[in-house]
Amino acid sequence: MNYKMLLVLFTLALVQTEVRSQIAGPNYLDSLKHELQVKWPNNRTINLVFHGHSVPSGYLTGGVTDRLSAYPFATLKHVNDHYPYSVVNSITTTIGGEQAEQGALRMEEVFNHNPDVIFIDYALNDRSIGLERAKIAWEQMIQEVLAHDIKLILLTPTPDLREDIRASDTNLDRHSEQIRELAKKYKVGLVDSYAFFKELAEHEDLKAFMAQNNHINQKGHQFVADLIFETYFSWKD
Repeated sequence: MNYKMLLVLFTLALVQTEVRSQIAGPNYLDSLKHELQVKWPNNRTINLVFHGHSVPSGYLTGGVTDRLSAYPFATLKHVNDHYPYSVVNSITTTIGGEQAEQGALRMEEVFNHNPDVIFIDYALNDRSIGLERAKIAWEQMIQEVLAHDIKLILLTPTPDLREDIRASDTNLDRHSEQIRELAKKYKVGLVDSYAFFKELAEHEDLKAFMAQNNHINQKGHQFVADLIFETYFSWKD
């Protein structure tokens, strides 16, 4: 199938949803995108910080990692290619196996990197603590980020093959909906990986994009990076 076309159609649908729901739309990072176009010696280093668990860490299977193919660094490649004068760091404050309550305790570590944008991705592991506890932890992180006046983008989970992504009553589906509601409540950015893979599952076997049951492979990471870039970093004159 034409994955590029699916990505474009999905991004357009997401933009329309954002306009209706007050989730931060594509212009959310406009001021940053202007800075990304500034040439030396007037430019500055811009830091993208990804906070989460094993997936943004780049874990594949058997404890093996592929950091450079993970979506934080695939996103950096997109940004670097699109903004050739920019100096951008992709920084991960991620720990495999961690859930949102543990991540909420480490926000000072995140802020120490002087982030311009923070991405949060914990829902895959939040099933272990449940919706209520996860919501409290996510709101704590969101409120701290906004108090620091930093741009924030929330990510819904990537798939776990042990759950039927096409169903609407699974744990991951419920956590995804909670994250969408938080993005709407706080008017921050949203990259809806779960919805994208759900749509993809209508056309393809998701095993082709997974390294193991709960870890996407390089192709899966590229999809997430494409979503991040097309939704919030793409600059079309």
